Amino acid sequence: MENKELKFEDKLLKLEQLVSELESGDVDLDQAIEKYSEAMKLAKECSDTLDANKEKVSKILTENGLEDFTVES
Repeated sequence: MENKELKFEDKLLKLEQLVSELESGDVDLDQAIEKYSEAMKLAKECSDTLDANKEKVSKILTENGLEDFTVES
C-alpha cells in the first residue's frame, strides 16, 4: 500500500515499526538503507500533515477571535 493512502496514525505506527527494526540490528545493510529511506519519507509525510493541520487550527482560532491562543509544537 502506498504511504499516501495510509492514515496519519497508521503512518506513525509504520514509522515506529521501521525504527524498531533498524534499532534491532537484525537487518542487512541493503535492507537497512531501504527501511531508513521509507522511514524518512514517512517522517516527512507526518511532519507535513502536522504542519497543515496546525495551520488549519490556527485559521479556525483566528476566525473565532482567539488569535492570542497558542498551539505548542
